[in-house]
Amino acid sequence: MASAARTTSGRPRPPAAGTGEPSAWLRSQPWISLVARAGLAAMWLYYSLPKLSYSSDALGLAVRQYQILPAGPANAFGTVQPFVELALGLLIVLGLGTRLVALLSALLLLVYIGGIISLGARGIAINCGCGGIASKALAGHTRYTLDVLRDVGYLVPAAWLIWRPRSPLSLDAAVSGDAETAAA
Repeated sequence: MASAARTTSGRPRPPAAGTGEPSAWLRSQPWISLVARAGLAAMWLYYSLPKLSYSSDALGLAVRQYQILPAGPANAFGTVQPFVELALGLLIVLGLGTRLVALLSALLLLVYIGGIISLGARGIAINCGCGGIASKALAGHTRYTLDVLRDVGYLVPAAWLIWRPRSPLSLDAAVSGDAETAAA
């Protein structure tokens, strides 16, 4: 077995371009995707689980406080929202449909960001209700800027997974037959 070519300092020489060996950057991308999956899943599960304990009336009221949707659609959105967030979190944990789930996550986060920005623009003072129920807030005591920045931060792993969904320990890899990634 031939040893790797060495530099004069004794260190292994990096593979020459075109040798077929992936760079360290390419080898690290699936692991970055795994971390992105974990972060996005943790966010969805953290925010959805407390909402599951509230009644559909309370969840509908929370959405109605945004004063964007009429009562019927607001109630429907409030009722299904925790289950959608839970499903997104579980699918990301499993790594099933990763790119699609990341895309849906990004779209839902953009809806949330738009809703929060609209509150500030219209002078409505409520707490956003993330991880619970939206409630009235004292004028000047809102955290809209922080809420928007937080949600923009959650867009980062979603965007990464839209670009690079392949990761170890995912059902996507098992279903597609990518044994190397599935077992890694």
